[in-house]
Amino acid sequence: MTTHTNARARTRLDFAKSAPKAFRALIGFDAAAREGLDPALVELIQIRSSHLNHCAYCLHMHTNDARKAGESEDRLHMVAVWREARHFFTEREQAALALTEAVTLVADGGVPDDVYAEAAARFDETELAHVLALIFAINTWNRVALSTAKVAGTDERRR
Repeated sequence: MTTHTNARARTRLDFAKSAPKAFRALIGFDAAAREGLDPALVELIQIRSSHLNHCAYCLHMHTNDARKAGESEDRLHMVAVWREARHFFTEREQAALALTEAVTLVADGGVPDDVYAEAAARFDETELAHVLALIFAINTWNRVALSTAKVAGTDERRR
């Protein structure tokens, strides 16, 4: 198993510094995707995608953000196994989590019609478009963090 050390992380480029226009565009896309969505739902989507992509950097960041926004430890612990713990999540959250899984793992079988239909039944078209955009955004952020070997616990966002 490959380990990711701080020394290795220092050998990777700083994406924000090396591609500032692309980085700012991604920040803008992320902000636009979130518009009108419940902040709790936003974090659940980002957490689930980060689980699936094995992105410790983003998982750490978004679980902390969720806690700061008042999310319960019980729900945070159940996100990875939400299908077995449905009673922790609303029907809208379940639909969004299923869609997050399908889009994140799109190469494994596309986005099944039933998963899409359930999400479309729970969200209006604008909300659904924003949920999809958020899923696209977090998948991109996961890939940025993994490709550049970002280290969990070193949230570099400017607040």
